[in-house]
Amino acid sequence: MKVICLTGGLASGKSTVCSFLTEKGASIIDADKLGHRAYDPGTQAYREVIETFGEEVVAEDQNIDRNVLGGIVFEQPDELKKLTNIVWPEIRRLAELEIARLDAIYPDGIVVLEAAVLFEAGWEDLGDEIWVVIVDHDVAIERSMNRDGSNREAVEKKLDAQLTNEERISRSDIVIENNGDPEQLIDRVQLEWSRIS
Repeated sequence: MKVICLTGGLASGKSTVCSFLTEKGASIIDADKLGHRAYDPGTQAYREVIETFGEEVVAEDQNIDRNVLGGIVFEQPDELKKLTNIVWPEIRRLAELEIARLDAIYPDGIVVLEAAVLFEAGWEDLGDEIWVVIVDHDVAIERSMNRDGSNREAVEKKLDAQLTNEERISRSDIVIENNGDPEQLIDRVQLEWSRIS
């Protein structure tokens, strides 16, 4: 089985790439979805989050209240680091389990681990290749504002908090530029798919 780690910044087009690869037969592991599972009641991460941030992060239904937790760590680098130190190892564990499960079913398959924080979390060793989808700063701002209805300042703040395109490119095997239209993006991804499949 071949494992591709796919990363990229805000509004770079990772979801579009994943949709296309799914159609081609790849199995997608979405680190964001695993991130939600990391907070499931009964998990080690769940207990550690409560121990670290207090009972106020627990909602009435006993789930972690992501909004309350977000409020605590928002713009607090030290608090955010505490949270990622708990959650990222759990996401990695879940990703490894999922890769092993898929390998048992599709030994000749292709798995894509989609993770915006791939490098920040140190997960790049989970794959055989690293693909990065990049988009120019201004294009990312425009797309994000159109997609989410966010204001420019909020989007710029998010972008500034991320790794730069240059940093991601320097650590990736395959660079997929997405400044054009969706057809150009798909053509580019098709090239890489043909190479590995």
